[in-house]
Formats: sequence, C-alpha cells, structure tokens
Amino acid sequence: MAHQMRSVMDWHFGEPVYDDPDEAPELEGISGLRELSARLHWVNFRMWHLEDRARRRDLDASVIAECKYAYDRLNQVRNALTERLDECLWSMMEPLLPEQAGSNMATETVGCVLGRLSVEALRIYHLKEQARRRDVDHGHVNACTGMCADVEAQREAVGRAVLGLIDQYEAGTLRPAVHRFFKMYNDPDLNPELYKNKQE
Repeated sequence: MAHQMRSVMDWHFGEPVYDDPDEAPELEGISGLRELSARLHWVNFRMWHLEDRARRRDLDASVIAECKYAYDRLNQVRNALTERLDECLWSMMEPLLPEQAGSNMATETVGCVLGRLSVEALRIYHLKEQARRRDVDHGHVNACTGMCADVEAQREAVGRAVLGLIDQYEAGTLRPAVHRFFKMYNDPDLNPELYKNKQE
C-alpha cells in the first residue's frame, strides 16, 4: 500500500520504464505479484488522467474520442492484469492451502482489491493536490481535506480486510479464486453495435 502511494507521487515527476501496455496486450513474460501489482497501478494512473482529459469541453471531439478509445484499451489491460494477479496468487498459495480447505470464496478477489487500493491511492494524491491549491476558497480546501481523510480511512480499512482475506485462505475457511471479466464490448463478434454495423 505504501508503495502505491509513493509511486503516484513519483510518476507525476517521471514515468516508469514499462513496455507500452497498448502494444503488449497479452502481457507475455510478466510474472510476479509485485511486478503485476505495479503494472496494474501504472495502468490505473494512466486511466485516471485520461478520464480527466475526456471531460474537457475546449477540445475537439476527435481528441475526446481518442481518449475514450485509449481508455478502453487500457481497461482491457487492467482486466488482464487483475486476472494475472489472481492467477499468480493462486499459484503461490495453492501448495500452502490446508487440505481441509473448502470451496467457499470471497465476493472479491485479491487482484480486484489491489485495483481498488490503487485507485484510492490516486484519489488521495489528487485530493491533497486540490487541498494545496491557492486559487480556491477555504470551502474547497476544507471539503477536499475532509474527503481525503475519509478516503484514507476507507483505504486503511480495505487494506486490513485484504490481509484478513489472506488469513482466511491460510486457515482454509476461504479459497482463493481468479475473477474472469469476460468483457464483451470490445469483441467485434460479441458486441452487436460492432457486428451489426461492420463496414466491409
């Protein structure tokens, strides 16, 4: 969790040296929980700023459309990374799971939770940024400061919850799982808006 907070600050001053996820959608060769988690966080970082840009009213519509296409591409990468995180954790924990471990699963996987913690880290950074602005009134500063405190408390609670989830894996009361997203909207064979309006 602390690494995510530091990374958000660092990346506003210099981007990490990662392969462009747009050019590596299959994420071949990427392994390791820490590496996958860091890449997921980097994708969320990029998506956060695309979301901001896409809401500008002073830009040409084609720029906004490109933001939307880029966001969709990154969302696919984010989903793939979340699945890979769950697969990685599964492979690490399976040999350690107690024999009596049942088949009960939590409603959210560790990969999904790491994604939520990543977005919360981004939200905290940007709320603090808002609270430091000198061109706004005290009401804006106080509102952002209050929201930031709430998000920090929420993030701490989610962090404790995910550690408790791992404890339950160890105890055999819950079994880790891989959440598959099965997104349909980018598949030209599954999205009716695409296959019905396909240009030959």
